Parts: sequence; C-alpha cells; structure tokens
Amino acid sequence: MTAYFIQAFIYLCAAVLLVPLAKRLGLGSVLGYLIAGVIIGPLTGLVGQETATIQHFAEFGVVMMLFLVGLELQPQTLWSMRHQLLGLGGLQVTLTAAVVTGVALTFGLQWTVALAVGLIFSLSSTAIVLQTFNEKGLSKTEGGKSAFSVLLFQDIAVIPMLAFIPLLALPELQEAASKLSAAAEHHEELSIVTHLPAWATGLVIIGIISALVAAGHFLSRPLFRYVADSGLREVFTATALMLVIGIAALMGLIGLSPALGTFLAGVVLANSEFRHELEADIEPFKGLLLGLFFITVGAGINVEILSNSLITIVGLTLGLMLTKALVLFGLAILFRVHHSDRWLFTLSLAQAGEFGFVLLSYTVAEHVIPHDLAQMLSMVVALSMFLTPALFILFEKVIQPRYQKSNDDREPDTIDQQAPVIIAGIGRFGQIVNRLLVANNIPTVVLDHSAAQVDVMRSLNIKSFYGDASRPDLLHTAGIHEASLMIVAIDDRARALELVEHVKQNHPHIKVLVRSFDRAHKYELRDAGADLIVSETYHSALNMGTQALEALGFHPFHAEQMRQNFAEMENSNCLKLYESWRGEGESRSFGDHYRDLFIKLEGLMRDSMKKDRADRHTRSERGWTPPPKDYLKDFKAD
Repeated sequence: MTAYFIQAFIYLCAAVLLVPLAKRLGLGSVLGYLIAGVIIGPLTGLVGQETATIQHFAEFGVVMMLFLVGLELQPQTLWSMRHQLLGLGGLQVTLTAAVVTGVALTFGLQWTVALAVGLIFSLSSTAIVLQTFNEKGLSKTEGGKSAFSVLLFQDIAVIPMLAFIPLLALPELQEAASKLSAAAEHHEELSIVTHLPAWATGLVIIGIISALVAAGHFLSRPLFRYVADSGLREVFTATALMLVIGIAALMGLIGLSPALGTFLAGVVLANSEFRHELEADIEPFKGLLLGLFFITVGAGINVEILSNSLITIVGLTLGLMLTKALVLFGLAILFRVHHSDRWLFTLSLAQAGEFGFVLLSYTVAEHVIPHDLAQMLSMVVALSMFLTPALFILFEKVIQPRYQKSNDDREPDTIDQQAPVIIAGIGRFGQIVNRLLVANNIPTVVLDHSAAQVDVMRSLNIKSFYGDASRPDLLHTAGIHEASLMIVAIDDRARALELVEHVKQNHPHIKVLVRSFDRAHKYELRDAGADLIVSETYHSALNMGTQALEALGFHPFHAEQMRQNFAEMENSNCLKLYESWRGEGESRSFGDHYRDLFIKLEGLMRDSMKKDRADRHTRSERGWTPPPKDYLKDFKAD
C-alpha cells in the first residue's frame, strides 16, 4: 500500500511543480505534463513498469473529454458553423490524411498502417491551440475562428476514427497477441455479443444505442431533478460520474468504444438545463485524468529508440509539420482567410495533437500498428507539440508586425466628399452613431486609422475612409473648416485626447462630441475643450441596473424613478468631483468626494424605498401608471 502512495506522490509532485512553470513560459499545460513525465521517467527513473497500467486507467480521461465535447455540441451551434465545420474542417482532415498516407506508403508501410498513421497525424492539438488563443487574445480573429472550426471537426472526427481503426488490424499482430494471451493467464472481458451471430450483434448494438438516446432525452431530466432536490452537491457529482462510467461500461459490453457512447450521451444532454452542472462536476476529473495520461506518455518514452533514431524522429516531425502547413495554407487561400490571419490559421494547426497519443495507444491495443513504430510516432507527436509555442512566437514577433507595418505604410484614401459631421472611428461605438445620423439624412465623413476595419465597413456598403483623423490635411479635405460637428469615437484614449486638443485649438468653431473610457478620461477630455462627453459604459450600465430592479420585482415606474434619482445625483456632483480631481476648491481629496457621492446615492435609494414621488413626477414619468402604494413592502428593510 505504501508503494502506491509513493507513486501517487511522485506523479502529483511532478505535475504541481512543472505544469504551472510550463504555463508561465507559454508552453501550455499539455507540454508541462509531458515534460513532467519525461523527467520522472526516462531522465530520473522514479517511475517504471507500472506506467503502462496507470496509462490504461488514465485513458478514461479521454472518455470524459469526449462526453464534455458532446455537451458543447448543441444542434443550433453546429448548424450555424456548418460551412466552415464541414468544408474547412472536413477538407483539412481528408487532405492531410491522404497526403500523410501517401508519404507513409512511399516509406514501405502496409496500406492499413499507412492509413492509420494518416488519420492520426491529421489531428491537431486542441488543448495547446485554444489555450494559446485565449492567452494571446486571438480567439476572435478570423484566423482564430477558422482554426476553432477545424479543431471542432477534428474532435468530432475522433469518434468515427475510433470505430474504423479496429477494421485495419494486421493478422500477424492479432496472431502474436493471441499467442501471448494464451501463454499468460488472461481473463476474457465481459461481453454480451461475443457468441451472437453478426445480424444479432448488429440488432443488439442498434437497440442499446437507441435506448441510450431515448433514456437521455426522456429520463435524464426526472433523474437530475430528483438528485438536485436533495440539495447535496456530492450526490450530483456522483450522478454525473455514474452516467459516464455506466455508459462506458455499456459500450464495452456490446464491443464498442466507450468514448463513442459517452460522446453520444453528451450530444443528447447538450440541451439539458443541467448541462452546466454536469460540465462543472466532470471537468476536474477529466483534467486530472488527462494530465495523468500525458504524464504516462512522457514517462513511457523509450530513450533507446530516441537516441538511436534521433535524426529520423526530428526529420519526420519537421516533415509532418511542413506537410500540414502546406495543406492548411492552401485551404486558407481557398476559403479566403486574409492577411496575417492566414498565417495564424496555418501555423497554429501545423502540429499533431493530444488525441494522437490516444489513437496510437488504441492502434497498438487493436493490433493495427506495431509497438515499436507506435513509440517512434508518439515521439513525433510530442516533439511537434513541443515546437508549437515556437510557431506562435514566430507569428507574433515576425509575421504579424510585417502585416501591421504594411497597413501603416498604406497611403490614406482620397476623401472625395465633405459633410457637416465628421466621425473619427468606425468601430463598435462609432458605427452606431453613424447609422443613426445617416438614417436621418445627415451626411457624414467617416475616418478610421484601421485599414481592416475600413474594408469591413465597405463590404457592408458603409462608406468610410482610411486615414489618421489627427492629420490636418485629411481633416481639411474632409471639410472641417465648414463642418459644424466632430464626433470622436476612437478606441484609444490617448489618441482621442490628442485629437480633441488639436481640433479645439485649430478649429474652435466646431462642436466636439467625444466618447470617454472612464471618469478620469472624461475629466481629461473636458480640460481639452470637448463640448459633450459620453461615457462608453455609463448609460448601458444604468440601463442594465434599471432592468435588474425590474427583474427583481420592482415596478417599472419605481425603477425609472430610481434611475432618475441616480442620474440627478451624479450630475449634481459632477462639477465638485471635477474640481476635486483638478485639485481646486476644497482641500479634501478626490477619493473623499467620490466616497461621499456613494454615501449620498445609498441614502437617496433608501429614501426612495420609503416614499413615493408621485407629487413631483418628472416629464419622462408622467405617462406612467403609478404602482400600488404597498407593493414595496416586500423590499423595505425592517
């Protein structure tokens, strides 16, 4: 028993020490687990023969991961992504598998082995890519969205691969395995279809899968409600584990992959109101078991094969990444992924993925790929994942700056119109202002320093010009000497301040309306001479706060009064706060005045709870039907 505790401590200690370090270095958690396995296995020898046994147990993390993937695949989400999912993702997997299979055949591999290798190497690392996208803010880019579509298709494609790979089994490997199992004491796994004819086996499989889908649709809600009513979180966690383990066992009894069954169960439960609770309960177990699986992969690396075939492994890795990159770059051109996003899409998916380890272990177990070849291919997968952070650094430091420089070098557009209103910035804020003005037949001239944003607006038939609005010659061409209004909606607080200062100094006749980021920026813009300043979040936050009151049961009339009270108190203290921020007036600090404002607001809200203001309705409130006089009794404090 003590030996098990020592082994568990070694695995956990390696993960705790090395995974956070790898993540800080930008390598990702998966690579951290792999490095941890290499250190405690081949390098130090702290773990040994038990690695293979632990790996079989840890593979259950893959089953849980596919259950969570199924939970995320709501039908409406898949339908909205169908073109990129099936087109871009389907072509990537098909073409990459075909090219790698062809190359493998030239190396003399049997066609079944070559096809299995092609399918395995067509997959990329979901864990590394998505984590890096989130860390570097690339998820919302065109390249990031395209890469996500491909990764999602790959995750789905793993299911048919798990079903198809056993059909590629080599007779000689099956014969060798049967001799070994006959020589050793081997207990046959439980199965309810072993002695059935093929037609009966098919009927049993179809019947059980149909029953699984029907039970998930009709029985899951009553079960989850029954468990949730107990109020015991640990029982809900036990229920989630029971479902995953039970379905995996059921699939094993009928000879199918446990991952296939849990994936189907996840898809069935994707629209359940308990989906998020299931995800929260399964996620820690999935993460821990997957981490353990990756550690065992690193610990199981054969140093002798690596040292004897180092050049071969490095060559195969670089060849694989180059092959995948060429296929991805061609697809990026075909699907019109533009500029730096094309390179982001290509470089982010050029590696092999963590499912490669899973499928390689599966091919060995199903007698498709020899054990020695699978070990070499596992090192190719691991090395390609090790090199992925370097590809992201190449994109971030070399490729992306070149495209940004080309945009900066682009000559400003020729402004061929003038208007009484000039708008600087056509992002999420400025385009709404522009649409409102244009809809009321007010001509505008729109300038934006982002060439990509201008191109997007033009594709939507919104006329805009590329150029820096702070340049005097562009403002003159846009007609600022005759314009009556300048709207500054630039998504850069420093540039917005500089533009306001420039316009008010050189064109004092024009009225300037500007968007501010926060209270301090608002005061800076006021000093610069802005005529009207609108906080980008104030009104939306005030509106949401009002709706929150209504959602809690406040009458709309009373919620509107609260809103008016809040706005009036803010406005009445605006000048005092501004003078305090500038260091004028009283000796008290800005923080003291700001704290006083909060105290006054809280007192005003409490007073509003105690009495109605029906005797002094504002103009905006006169159309309301007053609420019942006693409706606030449930909200009043004792």
